[in-house]
Amino acid sequence: MTHCDTPSDAAQAKDPSNLTIALVGQPNVGKSTVFNMLTGLSQHVGNWPGKTVEQKTGTFRRGDGTTLNLVDLPGAYSLTANSEEERIARDYLIHERPDAVIAVVNAAALERNLYLVAELLLLPLPLVLGLNMTDVAEQHGIRVEPHVLAAALGVPVIPIVATRNHGVAELADAAVAVALDPARYSPVRPTIRPDHEPVLAAIRALLEVPGTSEGAWHLAAYPLDWVALKLLEGDAEITALVKATLPEVIWTRIHTLLMQHEDAYLDIAGGRYEWIGRMMRAAVTRPKAGAVSVTERLDRIATHPLAGLALLLGILGLAFWLTFAVATPIASWLAAQVLGALDAVAAAVLSWAPAWLFGLVSDGLIHGVGTVFTFLPILVIFFAVLGALEDVGYLARGAYVMDRFMHLMGLHGKSFMPLFLGFGCNVPAVLGSRIIEDRRARLLTILLAPLVPCTARLAVIAFLAPAFFGSQAALVSWALIAANLLVLAIAGIAVNKLAFHGEHTAFIMELPLYHVPNGRTVGLYVWNNTVSFVRKAGSLILIASMVVWALSSLPSGDVNRSILAFIGRLLEPAGRLMGLGDWRVIVALLTSFFAKENTIATLGILFGTGEARIGLAAMVAAALTPAARLALLIFQLLFIPCLATTATIKQETGSWRWMAASLVMLLGLSFGAGVAVYQVGRLVGW
Repeated sequence: MTHCDTPSDAAQAKDPSNLTIALVGQPNVGKSTVFNMLTGLSQHVGNWPGKTVEQKTGTFRRGDGTTLNLVDLPGAYSLTANSEEERIARDYLIHERPDAVIAVVNAAALERNLYLVAELLLLPLPLVLGLNMTDVAEQHGIRVEPHVLAAALGVPVIPIVATRNHGVAELADAAVAVALDPARYSPVRPTIRPDHEPVLAAIRALLEVPGTSEGAWHLAAYPLDWVALKLLEGDAEITALVKATLPEVIWTRIHTLLMQHEDAYLDIAGGRYEWIGRMMRAAVTRPKAGAVSVTERLDRIATHPLAGLALLLGILGLAFWLTFAVATPIASWLAAQVLGALDAVAAAVLSWAPAWLFGLVSDGLIHGVGTVFTFLPILVIFFAVLGALEDVGYLARGAYVMDRFMHLMGLHGKSFMPLFLGFGCNVPAVLGSRIIEDRRARLLTILLAPLVPCTARLAVIAFLAPAFFGSQAALVSWALIAANLLVLAIAGIAVNKLAFHGEHTAFIMELPLYHVPNGRTVGLYVWNNTVSFVRKAGSLILIASMVVWALSSLPSGDVNRSILAFIGRLLEPAGRLMGLGDWRVIVALLTSFFAKENTIATLGILFGTGEARIGLAAMVAAALTPAARLALLIFQLLFIPCLATTATIKQETGSWRWMAASLVMLLGLSFGAGVAVYQVGRLVGW
């Protein structure tokens, strides 16, 4: 029989009034909903140290004064560390030794969820089972007997409906009870089949050789029974750790045993599935064979290759419409009214101050940092739509339908949603990559997101194209957007080949049962993600705003004699390769780094038309040849993203290197495309 050490004194609660509880579960089981219901706004969202995977921690104070420190671990299908999420969850449980573990399982998909529970039971940590979505299970004819399941597992089983906050407090109470009295914890653990029990015992004995006892093993803190089992399973990470830790002679003996029993993993998995089967037969009643559930009926449309695609386009079209019809006007109002009012207040308060100080406050602080807040309506709409789609269970269907198209770029279906919503704003597109579990796919999605033309870029094109191309403006604009998306696809293929060696992520996604979304869950999702953006990206924008203002104002306060103008003149030779020999156009493109709309504002100032912009597009058109005009628009579409997007890329990747790689790639693409278009146009006499 496979067993594990009982909870040690180190695992027991050090302070009964302050306990640490870990939340564990497979994706789409409602684990984060339980976390949100318990912690409310008393939570912190960040990244695990050195990782891009989201970390959520929060506190919950019970009526008796006990404070629970809750850690929402990443969704994991097992503890085999096949992904970064599974590795983080496993390492936290083993190294940090929380006082108790709450395993949230989906009552409607209990058999699949119990595999993770089987692995959790092998760890020396008190466990409580949260049987979630019992209402959804009953709607589909599935009935689970919690008391029978608790008796079969030997652990507390608490039925809950997390979206309605039913049973969640009782679940926390049960976790506190086992944390304070771990001696009463006696689970029924799965067993390995008899054929391999002797070899498991032999490996366990070899791990206890002198010099590798519990003291030496403290560097990894892994229970030796569990290590022996993982070696038989072929866990690559544990195998490498043991090989590096043990004396060579001992490792050779263990390796010989492993080679003689290469099929042991089949018996281990078989033993677990037999154990799961016993649990299911004891506690679960299924619907009659042939019954068709609501989810199956809806999925006949939602996952159909054609009807599913049409439904997805309709839903995304609604999200697109909401962004344009609701969020964009509010964002424009905030930029015009709120920032304008703050400008007026600053002018009144600083009437005594020198011009440079007012410029610092107005251009640097108000219009610099204030730009962050004009993004908020777009962010709120984006996260509300994304949260609702995810909570209702549709997001997985959309990813499934789009998988075949995204696969061409080395991505999978989950990347489509963030990229599509980049048409509204690239900031939520980058933030939306959080829904992608695989790190490589997430990074690739982040790198490609700025290539989606956002509303600000499209606004610049819409303003300049009529003066540049007259009656052909609409056709040229559509062609530019189509070419932009083609570049995105080609860039995705190239980056995947060069940076990730053509790897493709296996797209394995559970299609959860449909259920009514919970307003509180969606609201907390919107709140936490929006606050996270403002806190992290805002600080970078503040610094960069000061730099941009200083470059455009120093040394004399005249932009024509500023450092920015000097830089523009230095770049004139490179601009001439695209037909942009006028430094004013180059400076306008440079200032678009702060905000893409700045291209028009800067052109207005430098060409002398001011805020009225009277004839501005015509004046710019007169300064450029037709080929140069087209090169300018292409460069604008492909140029490096705005400051907010750049800051968000740094935030989400957690790396200056990846942020720099994104900027270099986009700068190279935009410059190369601009030069190619102009030179070809010049050769044909355009």
